[in-house]
Amino acid sequence: MVDILIIGAGGAGLTTALFAKSMGASVLVVNKNYPTNSQTAMAQGGINASLDKESDSIEAHIEDTLKSSKGLADIEMIEELCANAPEAIEWLESIGVPFSRTEDAKIAQRRLGGASANRACYSQDYTGLKILHTLYDTSLKEGIDFLDEHYLLDLIVEDGTAKGAIVLDINSGEIKLIEAKSVIIATGGYGGLYHNFTTNSYGSTGDGLVAVSKAGGKLSDMEFIQFHPTALKGSSILISESARGEGGYLVNSKGDRFVDELLPRDEVARAIFYQIESGEDVFLDIRHLGEEKIMELLPQEVHLCQLHENINPIEQLIPIKPVAHYTMGGISVDKNLSIDGIDGAFAVGECSNAKVHGANRLGGNSLLELIVFGKKVAIGAIEYIKDKNIELKSNPIEDTKAKIEKIYSYKSEINFYQEQNRLGELFYNRAGIIREKTSLDSLLKEIESIEKNIELMGVGDKSKESNTNLIDFLEFLNSLSLAKIVVESAIANKKSVGAHFRVDSL
Repeated sequence: MVDILIIGAGGAGLTTALFAKSMGASVLVVNKNYPTNSQTAMAQGGINASLDKESDSIEAHIEDTLKSSKGLADIEMIEELCANAPEAIEWLESIGVPFSRTEDAKIAQRRLGGASANRACYSQDYTGLKILHTLYDTSLKEGIDFLDEHYLLDLIVEDGTAKGAIVLDINSGEIKLIEAKSVIIATGGYGGLYHNFTTNSYGSTGDGLVAVSKAGGKLSDMEFIQFHPTALKGSSILISESARGEGGYLVNSKGDRFVDELLPRDEVARAIFYQIESGEDVFLDIRHLGEEKIMELLPQEVHLCQLHENINPIEQLIPIKPVAHYTMGGISVDKNLSIDGIDGAFAVGECSNAKVHGANRLGGNSLLELIVFGKKVAIGAIEYIKDKNIELKSNPIEDTKAKIEKIYSYKSEINFYQEQNRLGELFYNRAGIIREKTSLDSLLKEIESIEKNIELMGVGDKSKESNTNLIDFLEFLNSLSLAKIVVESAIANKKSVGAHFRVDSL
């Protein structure tokens, strides 16, 4: 039996694993892909920390975070997040994260939307990627054990206590039981609901949230979903906020700037949305920054524009639109990140509703949460297992096997991939940047209609080994489960606040 089982190998899972291992715990990290495929890599702009005491302060960081959250976050959790930010940067430096530097060799910082100072430490526009790769390299050096390409099916909970998980070995098709003294969920968010209209990868389907919900845990604030203002118009690929942080403009078809580019994300996204609704195209303009600065600080944005839009942003406008980006809601946890309703289970990162983002996340705080709370949850889990004799009494694996076998018996009369695409578009149009009850009610009916036909949407591939068709279907089922919860939460919350913008309540 392993001391700490971590589900998810992004920034949150890897940070947790490193700290837990350094404190003497046995650790196993389970991931449905590989760590370097994590959504953490998409956090390009930077990681917040108040380092320059002359122009910034921890108090200002706290104030900006609380203001961006529209007052719906927990002030104690925000204070902890911001106060520990400088130490988090120091730790990342110590393990080799290659931050960009100023001429006097200090860590370079830029201002992101909603911030009152240049606070985001960055590595060109690859910040999340550089952090993720460094965390993974360090994990390998430290001998942390990984089970890659293993898909979470169920948490094992007996008498209200987490005792492990049941996973599917994607390559062999074998269903495995992993016993653990504590379980930490670090599976990321559920932005994949907005399929084809999100900066997230296809795998951001909220698997951990669904497993926790089935096991007796609670979800909260699920309606709060942040839309990033600048994704490429054709592909929904993210163009980092760093482009605006370095001085990029937002302009419409007439060439007019119509919004302060560094307002909080919900405000900028709505401003762009209204321009598009009025018939205007919207562009990000970085041409005035000059080729030297662009290639030094924004090389990835240049590459993405060339690859996905066939344009050169050094000389041309970048066509953009807002798309779903980050989910502020998630698994309900207490101040120690322990999951409400399940002893010995914790949640960290985007899947966890740690109450630091409220109704609108401050740019640059997502990476910070992974590091600060990754350490915090490792300490909490080790404290939990101390002097505990945890023993699994039953063997629930047969029930899980039966569920999978039932899925193989479903007919394949309706193509679930087409339904997934349709659901993503419905979500973007009816539960997107602008919301109102009639559209939300109609979306709920569409979800219920899909649910009724689920046994007609089975997998065509009935093989056991390397069955990605089955994994895609399981992810679709999880998306569908969360879709209903998100819409019901959006309907129930009649107040317009932050990313949950209800035009019928204004």
